[in-house]
Amino acid sequence: EAVVSTQSTGHYVVLRVCRIFRIVRIFKFVRHSRDLLIIMKAVSNAKRELILLVCLLFIFVITFGSIMYYIESGEKGTNFNSIMSSCWWVIVTITTVGYGDMCPTSAGGKLFGGFVLTLGIVFLALPMTI
Repeated sequence: EAVVSTQSTGHYVVLRVCRIFRIVRIFKFVRHSRDLLIIMKAVSNAKRELILLVCLLFIFVITFGSIMYYIESGEKGTNFNSIMSSCWWVIVTITTVGYGDMCPTSAGGKLFGGFVLTLGIVFLALPMTI
């Protein structure tokens, strides 16, 4: 039975690859749309600024995730069990998604969370000036 299931999943891999090629075909239509060409040109002209923005986002996530971990590490019942989970909270907070799966419990953590949220709004508004 294991051999049969392995062979059948091999067929599905071929179908998945075919789906990917169908999706890639959609990108051919970009050259026929004037508006999409304008957007692509604007993004390519601001490539350096956008790369800098992504690098700053990476630095902010690591820095603020570490700070939040150390602020919340001594609290009981906290979900900030590691720096990586704190980095996940920073990403969710900066992008203003706010899943609600993690939230700070200490007063310092809540104050710092407000700071990160405000910085996230400013950070996401930054590319509008480019």
